[in-house]
Amino acid sequence: MPEPRIVTAAVLVIGNEILSGRTKDANLNYLATELNAIGVRLLEARVVADLPEAIIAAVNALRGAYDYVFTTGGIGPTHDDITSDCVARAFGVRLIKDPRAVNLLTDHYGEANLTEARLRMAHLPEGSTLVDNPISIAPGFQIGNVFVLAGVPAMISAIGIAVAVARL
Repeated sequence: MPEPRIVTAAVLVIGNEILSGRTKDANLNYLATELNAIGVRLLEARVVADLPEAIIAAVNALRGAYDYVFTTGGIGPTHDDITSDCVARAFGVRLIKDPRAVNLLTDHYGEANLTEARLRMAHLPEGSTLVDNPISIAPGFQIGNVFVLAGVPAMISAIGIAVAVARL
C-alpha cells in the first residue's frame, strides 16, 4: 500500500508594518494550527515587504512548491495595499473591478459611503473566486492554489481555513 500523499502549504505574510515591528503578526500561529488540524502540513512561512517584486517572486515560488499558499495583508483600502495587483501580475492576468465584490461593498457601505478607497478592495485578479469575509465584507480571493486574505487576525479566523481549503 503506498504512503498517503502529504498535503503541503506555505504562508506569505505581506507588510512593512510586520517587518518594522509596528505590528505583531498573529496570523501565522492561527493558520499553522488550523492547517495542521485538517491534515495540511505547513512547511514554509515568509514575510516580505510591500514591494511588488518581492511579493510577485514569493507568490510564484511558493505556489509552485506547495499545494496551498495563504497570503495575509495588503488587500485593504490604502495606497500601500498592493497584494491584489501583485498576485494578478504573478498569475499573468488583469486586475479588474470585480462586480461581485462591488455589489458586496455597495450593499454593506451604501452607495453614498462607497469611497474610492473602499472600492479599491473590489479590484481582484481576473478569474479569481471570492473568499467571504463576514467581519468587514471586503472579500479575500482565491486564484489557483493561492488564497489571499486580509491581515486582520479577526478576519482570518472568521473565514475558516478548512472551508477555504475544501473548495479546491
